[in-house]
Amino acid sequence: LKGRTAGGDEISLNQLWNRRQGTKFNGVSYPVQRAAAAVYSTEGWAQVTETIDYYLKNARLILEGLTAMGITCFGGVNSPYIWLKNPDGMSSWDLFDQLLTECHVVGTPGSGFGPSGEGYFRLSAFGERENVQEAISRIQTKWS
Repeated sequence: LKGRTAGGDEISLNQLWNRRQGTKFNGVSYPVQRAAAAVYSTEGWAQVTETIDYYLKNARLILEGLTAMGITCFGGVNSPYIWLKNPDGMSSWDLFDQLLTECHVVGTPGSGFGPSGEGYFRLSAFGERENVQEAISRIQTKWS
């Protein structure tokens, strides 16, 4: 498909369309750019801080609940992930199975992060507060 410039020269509309599309959509979409920019507003920063605080409080609840049981844990202070040392030398997949079947709690076996992750298990603080509290309660009930 061809068109004409203001000067009367013939030009491919396909080339113009490709240039437009490449310019408009090459990279991060406009709505995502606007959302990222909104973070730097007073309101945006307050919302982000509130969300971070919420999940870090969940992490603290998990960390405190597990360490109170004598389980060695890492993380959960400045991160929404809590790594625990598997009890009794249990494999990370055995711990996954035990938590799932006995406590109905799901986490990530450390072996999923490579050979050095074996012997550890990762729990996430990304959840509703009530669900996090329930998960810790179930683990404490089964393992105490």
